[in-house]
Amino acid sequence: MSEASEALGWRSMADLVGDHADAQVTLIGAGVNERSLTPGRCDLGPKAFRAVLPRFSSYDVETGQELGLRVHDGGDVPVKAMSPADAFEPVRERVARHAGSGLVVLIGGNNAITRPGVHGLGLERVGVLTLDAHFDLRDTDQGLTNGNPIQALLEDGLDGQRISQVGLAPFANTRKAHEKAMAAGISVRTVRECRDLSTAFVVAEELERLSGLCEAIYVDFDIDVIDRSQWPASPGARPGGISAQDFFDATRVIGGHPRVRAVDLTEYDPSLEIGDLGSLTAGRWFCELLAGFAQR
Repeated sequence: MSEASEALGWRSMADLVGDHADAQVTLIGAGVNERSLTPGRCDLGPKAFRAVLPRFSSYDVETGQELGLRVHDGGDVPVKAMSPADAFEPVRERVARHAGSGLVVLIGGNNAITRPGVHGLGLERVGVLTLDAHFDLRDTDQGLTNGNPIQALLEDGLDGQRISQVGLAPFANTRKAHEKAMAAGISVRTVRECRDLSTAFVVAEELERLSGLCEAIYVDFDIDVIDRSQWPASPGARPGGISAQDFFDATRVIGGHPRVRAVDLTEYDPSLEIGDLGSLTAGRWFCELLAGFAQR
């Protein structure tokens, strides 16, 4: 615990993060920002994320749970000025290096980090769950972007049946992308299903489905799945997304699942902040993720 925290009697989430090489959770920054279909400053995400952690207590008043986990800070992969293609190997290698820990947490950065993150667990053994308003199945003939990591993974050889996409939004996708997903065998769950059943319920169903198909699960939290009124800090967020509370509830379920070995948080653009809402939402997401993990 830092001296400032000790003086205040406040044990924060930041106090859990440090140089703890033997920790079960590893935090890695990967601020890829190039080749984004929606220009912004997602490269600022890792720094803003770490800066907000002192504002969160390690204690959950609803459950009486005190988080005692240690989190190893694996630092930032220096990819800010790199294209998704050039950033692939540095990000893949960093995730693979820490894949032996219980959980790798990759902070973006735009959604292009998802492909190397998945490869870091090993394409032959992994399933992928996305919480995303978009399919991310744009064609790759014009290169890799934040709009086609799932398409690129299919082309890499990932079986579409080992992909679950949750939170897909109406009027934010194309018929072509939807038909691609169905033809590939991807499980498609819309934002309407998330509202009617709860996102946590839908996510639990998909985690169970994927567990029967693969050894490890990678989860892409594209945070633009949240309703834009509650999450303005992504250029792709739309009105009508899932609520922030539903997002947090689903995150705790994901954190607690033993097959989930790596996650990312993507499309977080601190330059679009309104009253720190974006950073505070990202920080609370981390709290919920660790709270779930602590129950494994």
